[in-house]
Amino acid sequence: MQHEQRLAALAVCRVLDGATLPAALAAVADGAPTRGHALVQELAYGTLRHWGRVDALVQALAGRRVTPPILAALVAIALYQLDHTQAPAFAVVDRAVDAAALVGRPQAKALVNALLRRYLREREALNREVAAASPVARWSYPRWWIGRVEADLPQHWQAVLAAGNERPPLTLRVNRRATTRSALADKLRAAGHDTTPIGEAGLVLAAPRPVAELPGFAEGEFAVQDAGAQHAAPLLAVRDGMRVLDACAAPGGKATHVAEIAAVDLTALDSDEARLARVRDNFERLRLAGPSVRTVAGDAGAPGAWWDGRGFDRILADVPCTASGVVRRHPDAKWLRRRGDVASFGAQQARILAGLWPLLAPGGRMLYTTCSVFAAENELQIKDFLGRTPSALRESISFPAGTPHVGGQLLPSANGAGHNQDGFFYALLRKA
Repeated sequence: MQHEQRLAALAVCRVLDGATLPAALAAVADGAPTRGHALVQELAYGTLRHWGRVDALVQALAGRRVTPPILAALVAIALYQLDHTQAPAFAVVDRAVDAAALVGRPQAKALVNALLRRYLREREALNREVAAASPVARWSYPRWWIGRVEADLPQHWQAVLAAGNERPPLTLRVNRRATTRSALADKLRAAGHDTTPIGEAGLVLAAPRPVAELPGFAEGEFAVQDAGAQHAAPLLAVRDGMRVLDACAAPGGKATHVAEIAAVDLTALDSDEARLARVRDNFERLRLAGPSVRTVAGDAGAPGAWWDGRGFDRILADVPCTASGVVRRHPDAKWLRRRGDVASFGAQQARILAGLWPLLAPGGRMLYTTCSVFAAENELQIKDFLGRTPSALRESISFPAGTPHVGGQLLPSANGAGHNQDGFFYALLRKA
């Protein structure tokens, strides 16, 4: 375990220096067996979900900022294990002490041993102390993030923050062109994977597994897609023969869902040609590729370079955002984002809306969506667009019964909730 603890600590340090978590994990990967790789990933993701608290605990235990950063991260990872995993406490401490020997600093082993054993003796008091001292330690988010969620969702902010610190479920979307939900559930159950139905076409696995190992994956019988994201294609209300644009298509989850629902003339656009390769792979695996599906590399905010001049009946604008609604899946976002990023993303979103609106045919509908819980990217963005676009009319949205939401804002759900979802936002606009 000490080897995996050390690699996870290195990955956490890379994230705190500005790298994304997937890039950080790739940089520290050493070709270990799958089990070791999975443990490194679990430790890095979990520690970053709870970084505000474990970082505060390290400082409280030591009475100072522990250096070098790799040593502080190593203690933080052990604290995460002690509180959020089933690993025996003695094994966590002993292996962390062994890992500290690799740091190459005098007294590193003694320091790690002393801090972790003190935590085991004084756990309850220390947790109360750090939670009372700072909202960052209490909620494990930056102060500006906490304040924004509290202001935007005053009745729900605590539940939203808490949900972002949960482990995410593995949710599948059944490909209706390949199988049925009941048939796929039976196939998974026969292989030892229990599931729970969710939404119109979803299945939540009781225990997440590598998706390529699940029966039906190679045959294209399902896609991996959060329950919140599965609302997008049905809200577009596509019908056979329509001309549809997915303007920010990668990695292709929503675009393939549209193609499953109706036989449409579909353009999947993305600004990154490399990411479009994944879109094409998803269409191929789901058996949805064909002459009516095109992938195009281009800027959604500057359509003159790629648009053929023919209007679209439906446009899906899944715009870039802070990803504040999906932090349980991307906990590094909490520590990589800065306050000014909200305005920066807002400017991109306004530009994309303005660029795409002329492409929508009269009477057509555009679905604006983000994976954010910040009003500046969502409700306020739409109000600003409506105010400067007389031809844009907002249509009402109805979510399935039991879906927690405030207007078009889906509320992220804690594990075990009746409708487990990430924090997506939807606004449906019609061109007069």
